[in-house]
Amino acid sequence: MQKTILCLLLATVYVTCVPLTSEYSEDRVYPRYIQFPDGDGVMHTVDLEAEPDMELLDEIQRDPSNNRYLLYTRRNRRVSQTLTMNNANSITSSNFNANVPTVVVAHGWLGNQYTDINPTIRDAYLGKSDVNVIVLDWRRLALSDYATAARGVPAVGRGLGQFLDFLNRVTGQAFTQMHLVGFSLGAHLVGNAGRELRGRVARVTALDPAGPLWNYSSNRVRPSDGVYVEAIHTDGGYTVGGLGIGTNVADADFYPNGGISQPGCLTNLCNHNRAWEFFAATVTYNHLVGRRCTTSTQITLNTCRGAELRMGNDDLRKSGTGMYRLDTGRRYPF
Repeated sequence: MQKTILCLLLATVYVTCVPLTSEYSEDRVYPRYIQFPDGDGVMHTVDLEAEPDMELLDEIQRDPSNNRYLLYTRRNRRVSQTLTMNNANSITSSNFNANVPTVVVAHGWLGNQYTDINPTIRDAYLGKSDVNVIVLDWRRLALSDYATAARGVPAVGRGLGQFLDFLNRVTGQAFTQMHLVGFSLGAHLVGNAGRELRGRVARVTALDPAGPLWNYSSNRVRPSDGVYVEAIHTDGGYTVGGLGIGTNVADADFYPNGGISQPGCLTNLCNHNRAWEFFAATVTYNHLVGRRCTTSTQITLNTCRGAELRMGNDDLRKSGTGMYRLDTGRRYPF
C-alpha cells in the first residue's frame, strides 16, 4: 500500500513538473484570452482569436524595411545614430566599424528602443568589447494587437535580413561577424532575418521565444536560421500562463532551472524576462554552464550528466547541439 501511494505521488510530481520539450509542448492549447506583457512589464489581455489588422499587415508586407536601426558604439554609447535602408551615406558617415562584430537586438511585443532589454544588452556588450550594437525598433508593428504583431513578425524579420544584406554590400562586413538576438516575439523575428540571409549569420540567439500562436507555426525560429542557433527557455510551463514556447527550437536549447520557474520570480513575467537578463550577464561573465540532457525527465529532476556547454555569451564561433539544464542564483549576475 505504501509503495502504491509513493508511486502515485512520484507520478503526480512528474506530470506537474516536467518541462516542455518537443515531446510535449506541441500539444499545448492556449485559451482564447491570455495575459501577455508589454515591454515595460505591464500585463495586457490578449485575444488570440482577434481579427488581425490586415491593412497594417499589407503595409508591412509591401515595405518590410519599415523599421528603425539605431547604432551604438563605444564612440556613442548613449546617443544612437540612425542607419537607413538603401541610404549608404547613413552608414558610411556613422560610427559603424566593419572590422568589429555587429550585434542586433530585437525587442518583443509593445516594445520600442527604450525597452529595458535594449540598454541592458547594449551596455553589457559595449562594456566588454568594441562592437557595433544595432537596436531594432520595430514599434510600427509591435504596438499593434498581439494577433496582428505575431502574424507580421516574419515580414519584419525579412526586412531586417534585407537591411543586413545592404549593410554587407555597403561595408563588406561578413555575415559571420553578425549575431542576432531577439526576445519573445523578437526571437522569432531574428530567426526570420537569419532565414532571409539563408542561415549565413554567425549566431541567432532566441530569448524565451514567444509561445502563443507559435506552437505549430512554420515561421518560428529554427536551427537552420544561422550557423549556430541557441534558445534560452525561462517560462515554458505547462500552465496556460507560460509565455515562452518551451520546446526545442534551436541547435542548442537551454532550460535554466528547468525552464519553467526562475529563482527570485513569483510571476510569469519575471520568468519570461529572466531570459534576457541571463543573457546579458553571460555576455559580461560567461559563467553559466549547462549540462547536456538526453530526456526531459533529466531536465526536471536535474540529473543531466552530459557534456558541458556555456549558455549565452558573445562567442561568434560557438557551436553545440542538444538540450541543457543549469541552475542559477536569484539575483544578478545569477
